[in-house]
Formats: sequence, structure tokens, C-alpha cells
Amino acid sequence: QVQLGESGGGLVQAGGSLRLSCTASKGTFSNYGMGWFRQAPGKEREFVGGISRGGRSIRYADSVNGRATISRDNAKDTVYLQMSSLKPEDTAVYYCAASRLYLIPSATREADYWGQGTQVTVSS
Repeated sequence: QVQLGESGGGLVQAGGSLRLSCTASKGTFSNYGMGWFRQAPGKEREFVGGISRGGRSIRYADSVNGRATISRDNAKDTVYLQMSSLKPEDTAVYYCAASRLYLIPSATREADYWGQGTQVTVSS
């Protein structure tokens, strides 16, 4: 069983950038497809992007495509989400998720494990 922990959230001005990290402990990180999701107040948790076990496949939601870069370092048991040109509508709690079965978990039901989330607030 893998345990996930996100970091790197905070307050950023619109147009700025940040990098979120998600580090796994226990389990074998490279066995999991990884996804990033976010949840804004009053909204459902939504897919942001994800990366396959070896990093060859990457997928982004339309809402962040061109502004987000996902990568992973299996030697460090860490997956990253780099976002630029941030908008106020990017404000949300960001979660990483791991899937044993899916190449890239792109729906909440496809994830087996979740981190606790990290808050990202984009001010206008």
C-alpha cells in the first residue's frame, strides 16, 4: 500500500507559476500510474493530468493543457505538477492519486490511493 503526500501549494498571483510535488512512501512507486486532480469549493474533484508508470504517456485536461507539465522521478518516488500562467479559476485543493490498474487514472474511481491535498490559491 502506497502513501502519498503533496507539497508546494500556496498563494500565487495570476500569471504566476508553481510546482507541486507528490512523494510516495511504502509500496513500489514505479508500479503505479499517477494522476493529479483538483477540487474547488462547491465543485467535484476533477482530473488535471497524469503520467504512466514509466513516464512515457502523459495526459492533460483541456483546462490546463499548454500550462501544465507533469513529470515523475521514480528514483525519488515523486511526481511533479508544474503549472504556469495561473488563473484565479485554478484555485483549488490539488491531490495526487495512484492507480495500480489504470495506465493514467483520469477519474476519481480509477485511483486506489490519494494524498491529503495541498491548497493552491491564485489571486487576481
